[in-house]
Amino acid sequence: MTDVITRTDPKPEVVAPVKSGSAKDRWVRRAPLLPALIFAIIVTQVPFLVTIYLSTLSWNALRPGDRSFVGLENYVTVLTDRRLRSALTNTVLLTAGAVIFSMILGLALAVLLDRKFFGRSVVRTLLITPFLVMPIAAALLWKHAIYNPAYGLINGIFGGSTDWISSYPKAAVITTLVWQWTPFMMLILLAGLQSQSEEVLEAARVDGANAWQIFTRMTLPHLRQYLELGALLGSIYLVNTFDAVFTITQGGPGSATTNLPYEIYLTTFRKFEYGEASAAGVIVVILTIIVATFALRVISSLFRMEESR
Repeated sequence: MTDVITRTDPKPEVVAPVKSGSAKDRWVRRAPLLPALIFAIIVTQVPFLVTIYLSTLSWNALRPGDRSFVGLENYVTVLTDRRLRSALTNTVLLTAGAVIFSMILGLALAVLLDRKFFGRSVVRTLLITPFLVMPIAAALLWKHAIYNPAYGLINGIFGGSTDWISSYPKAAVITTLVWQWTPFMMLILLAGLQSQSEEVLEAARVDGANAWQIFTRMTLPHLRQYLELGALLGSIYLVNTFDAVFTITQGGPGSATTNLPYEIYLTTFRKFEYGEASAAGVIVVILTIIVATFALRVISSLFRMEESR
């Protein structure tokens, strides 16, 4: 008689999910960041909220006791005032001119520095130097050492006694900004060039593509996101340009170079209209946030592109 032995499989073990940590543990890890977060809120957000509040008041410093709530009236004044519309136009022209020319020169220098030659590290350091100069020092340097009609470098080389600042105020400011911001664009584009695949470029050369075809059909499309990033970051910084305008032209002649930051300065410290100046400042911050949003999207797309490689 044969005994039949029935085997029963053991029940599979149920693995309990690993807890990532309690709420207390998460707060312990985040605690070292709290002082920096609180400091950032105090330094940036609280003054901005106060500025929004001041923008709803009719407040002239010459009449300190006369303050009244006017709602959005200051914003209407800012958007319809002829001086402020002119300042907005000048801001767009100065920013666009500086970004475009610094981008073109930065691309040319990046292409040159992407090649190997003796002393490349020294040349790269020298080309970065203008970006390390303080903006007010750079503006003073160009105003007195280069543009001065009596002893400036330009008139010393080409002769004559042209007052470059009075004759070409916008060009004078844009040239100073381009000199200072070209290294920034060059570094961004140089990083893009060095991330390009050498194997792909070599395959294109083997297939008979010349240098111009490789640059226009392969390098420029590859640099598109880096160009967008440089333009957006440059716009964020240059839209708030005050040092060059204040030092070189002081908004003149007339109001030829008066941009929004300088107009806010005049409204605050010359007209003493605190409410109107606060409204203009809020508008500038909103425009900067819009540009910064596009910049963050470009940066995120660059990170995703690097992760996919």
